[in-house]
Amino acid sequence: MNNRRNLVILATTMVVIMLGFGMVIPIMPFYIDKLGATGRDLGWLVALYSLMQLFFAPIWGSISDRVGRKPVLMIGIVGYAVFLILFGLATQLWMLFLARSLAGILSSATYPSMMAFISDSTAPEERGDGMGKLGAAMGLGVILGPGIGGWLANESLSLPFFIAAGLALATLMLVAIFLPESLPPEARSQTKVRTLDVNSLWAALRSPIGILLGMAFLVSFGLTSFEGIFGLYALQKFDYGPEQVGTIMVVVGLVSAVVQGALTGPLIKRWKEPFVIKLSLLGSSIGFLVMLLATTYPTILLTTGFFVLTVAMLRPSVASLISQRATTGQGAAQGLNNSFMSLGRIVGPLWAGYLFDVSYNLPYLSGAVIMLIGFLIGMVLLVPEKRISVAYPVE
Repeated sequence: MNNRRNLVILATTMVVIMLGFGMVIPIMPFYIDKLGATGRDLGWLVALYSLMQLFFAPIWGSISDRVGRKPVLMIGIVGYAVFLILFGLATQLWMLFLARSLAGILSSATYPSMMAFISDSTAPEERGDGMGKLGAAMGLGVILGPGIGGWLANESLSLPFFIAAGLALATLMLVAIFLPESLPPEARSQTKVRTLDVNSLWAALRSPIGILLGMAFLVSFGLTSFEGIFGLYALQKFDYGPEQVGTIMVVVGLVSAVVQGALTGPLIKRWKEPFVIKLSLLGSSIGFLVMLLATTYPTILLTTGFFVLTVAMLRPSVASLISQRATTGQGAAQGLNNSFMSLGRIVGPLWAGYLFDVSYNLPYLSGAVIMLIGFLIGMVLLVPEKRISVAYPVE
C-alpha cells in the first residue's frame, strides 16, 4: 500500500471539505438576512451540524469497522456535496435547516473513516504525524474557505456552494478510483452497530479511553470558546471591524496548519503523546490569559498566535493516543473521539456567549481555568496503559 499517495488523497479530500464549510462562515449571515430569519435561527443553524455529528459520527465509525473505510468515506463526501447544493438552492429557512442536518448526518462519516484509515495503514509511531497532516489540511481549508467564499459571493451568494460541490464530486472520483481499502475483510468487526445515546457517552467516559475522550472535548471547547466570541470581543474591547478580525483569523488558521502539519509529529516522536497533551493544556491555559493582556494589534496577533499554537497540538495528539490505546475497533474509537469534539463545539460557543454577556473578559478567564483543570487531571490520569479493543463502549 502506497501510504504517501493515500495520505495525499485523504489530505486533499479534507481540504475540499473544510473549504466548503469555511465558505459557509462569512456567507451564512447573508442567507439568514435574505430569508428574514432571527439571530436565534442563526444560532441553531451553527449548532445543528455539530449536534448531528455528536450522534452520527460514532455510528459511521462503527459501520466502517464492519464494511471498510472507503465506502463510508465516499458516503460522507456525497452527503457533503448534497449539503452544499441544497444550501446554494435554498429559498426558505427550512431548506437551510435540512441542508445543515444532512451535512451533520452524512458528512460526519468522513473524519472517523479517515482517521481509522491512517490507523489501519501506518505504524503506531507514525500515526501522530499522519493525523497531524490531516489536521494541517483541515486548517488550510479553514484558511482558504472564508476568503474564497467572500470573493465568489460578489457574483452570487450561491456560487461558492456550487463550486465547492463540484470540487467535492471531483474528490469523490479521486477516492473511488485511486484510494484502496485499508481494512481487509478478515480484520473487520462483527460488533452490532448501535445508536449513540447519552448513556453510551457516559459509558465511553468510564471506558479505558474515557480520559482521552474528555481531552477531545477540551480540544474543541477551548478552540470554539475562543473563536465563537472573538469577533464580539474584538469589537467591544478594541472597536475592531471585520477586516482586522479577518486578518487575525487568517493568522490563527496559518499557525494551526503549521503546528499540526510540521510541529506536532516530531514532538510526538520525541516526547510521546501524553507529554504533548499535557504541554498543550498548560499552554492553552496560559494562552487564554495572555490574550487578555494584549492592548495593541501586534500583541493581539502574537497572543492569539501563541494560544492557537498550544491548542492546535491537542487534536492530533489525542487522536493518535486513542489509536494507540485501541488494538481493534479503530473506527468506533475515532468516531467517539469525533463525537466528544462535536460536543465541545456545541458547548464551547454557548458557554462563552453566556459569559460574554456578563463580561467580555470572562470567557477567556473561564477558559484558562478549565484548561488548567484539564492539565491537572492529565498529570494524574494520563499514564501508560495497555492497548484495548474498542468496538463500542461497554456499559
